[in-house]
Amino acid sequence: MARGSSQKLKILYLLKILTDETDEQHVMGAAALLDRLLDYGIKAERKSIYDDIEQLRSFGYDIVFVKSRTKGGYYLGSREFELAELKLLVDAVAASKFMTVKKSRELIGKLEKFASKEEARQLRRQVYVAGRIKTEQENIYYNVDSIHRALQEQVQISFLYMEWGMDGSLHPKKGGTPYQISPWALLWSDENYYMIGFDNKAGIIKHYRVDKMQRIELMDEKRRGEEAFADFDLAAYANRTFGMYGGKVSEVNLKFQNGLAGVVMDRFGKDTRMRPVDEKHFCIRVVVAVSGQFFGWLAGLGTGVEVIGPEEVSQAYREHLQKILMAGEHGGK
Repeated sequence: MARGSSQKLKILYLLKILTDETDEQHVMGAAALLDRLLDYGIKAERKSIYDDIEQLRSFGYDIVFVKSRTKGGYYLGSREFELAELKLLVDAVAASKFMTVKKSRELIGKLEKFASKEEARQLRRQVYVAGRIKTEQENIYYNVDSIHRALQEQVQISFLYMEWGMDGSLHPKKGGTPYQISPWALLWSDENYYMIGFDNKAGIIKHYRVDKMQRIELMDEKRRGEEAFADFDLAAYANRTFGMYGGKVSEVNLKFQNGLAGVVMDRFGKDTRMRPVDEKHFCIRVVVAVSGQFFGWLAGLGTGVEVIGPEEVSQAYREHLQKILMAGEHGGK
């Protein structure tokens, strides 16, 4: 590298060294920085290092000097993300079922670039992508982008909606007839992406898993459903739709043991009104989509919960449990 051009790049390489190789636990003195610059073919004097660091500080970089007889030196202080924040992001990427193993590793690799090399090793140690349930569909990233464009342009979309067959492959529903939906929101629930939209023919709000959507096309027609979404609460919709499976929406009265107060708040939100019934129980009134998944959630709480109204929901829950019991009895014969 010619001396003139190398000197022009010196401050950039100095910033790269500080970014990649220093943090609060790993500092580098002027002599060490000079040695690393030599590795890039750049010769410099100690005074120029001090001048460059001051220039970087003036530009806004938080370069900290640690004064010590044994281990003094410089390190890059504040970064775009703190290490704790990066760990949270890496965990979210690694655990997300809608991302393929390949894409998870690619994104984690990009997140590591926001940390020093030593901190990046800490991020790598906490990642366990292999063995987790992950999608094999790479198209989800393009699907999300297409839906975002449709949301921005407020137009309808058409797509094929897929379902798993006994052969372990995805097959189009409705015999391959495209769905035509007005998209209104994207929701991440139970580690899956869902599109919330208005079904133009049925005239109701529906949701679709994004990884099961294929051949998404934006249409010229403007989206519909303004009235249905006028007072739409996305969080409430997610809370009442168990496992994102649909069902008849109903206001349900439930009675819980006091020890399940935390479970109730986790499921329905901390603002859920809990009315004491006696010393050991409380009641809540919530709007839910009554489905097999809702009953399954109730059954998982055992005798700690009771459906006390309306009667049609209570009866449906009893019938649900009876069918499970009968299936178990027949299976044991």
